[in-house]
Amino acid sequence: MSKQRTKLVVGNWKMHGRLADNAVLLEAVAQGAGALPANVRVGVCVPSPYLAQTQALLDGSRVEWGVQDVSAYTHGAYTGEVAAPMALDFGSRLAIVGHSERRAYHRESAELVAVKTQRVLEAGLTPIVCVGETLEEREAGKTQQVVGVQLDTVLAKLSAQESARIIVAYEPIWAIGTGKSATAQQAQDVHAFLRARLAAKSAAAADVALLYGGSVKPDNAEELFRQPDIDGGLIGGASLKDKDFLAICKAAGAVGALSVKQ
Repeated sequence: MSKQRTKLVVGNWKMHGRLADNAVLLEAVAQGAGALPANVRVGVCVPSPYLAQTQALLDGSRVEWGVQDVSAYTHGAYTGEVAAPMALDFGSRLAIVGHSERRAYHRESAELVAVKTQRVLEAGLTPIVCVGETLEEREAGKTQQVVGVQLDTVLAKLSAQESARIIVAYEPIWAIGTGKSATAQQAQDVHAFLRARLAAKSAAAADVALLYGGSVKPDNAEELFRQPDIDGGLIGGASLKDKDFLAICKAAGAVGALSVKQ
């Protein structure tokens, strides 16, 4: 069971955004985050071209920011790539690696995701390592096998201390952008499994934040976040609407407050 009482909610904008729209959204999120209880951390991972704007608008606020992917290299002749140190130059603290869309559309292997995780850590950022199974894999009873390999491949490249510096996001592929969400119990079961794998790596790693992602909305967020091994969410579509995103953050705060009282 997670010992953490702080909840973390991170928005993943994916390939969305324009300067004018970003300004409205970021200013609303920054203002809303300021009214959240102290037990909630808030972050947004934006398209890299908007890092400068994000830094300018969020600097000094409670909202952390970061990127949705990084290169496996720190520099060199890799046209179009964005290195982790470049993201750091713009005040980034977070970097998503291994999102299912990267694994599927860009054929990223578990080994490549592990290398990218190393690059993120070396740059001083916090990697959000995504794992998840397809509907076919779940129906075949292979969920633990699939997410276990995805996570273990990353952990194999990390020291015990490094493994305690990551965040893990469970995103069932069949629930991403489909409107379907894993039930709270289904999500909890996978999170508990992932927690055990992390604990096998090191005692400190057992307490890393485990986020759930997959059609999280204001009306199901509180039930999901109430689960003992779900420490928050990686939010896709709902993060593009300030009212929805902040409602999810408030749900995290309400659950966190309950856990403190208990």
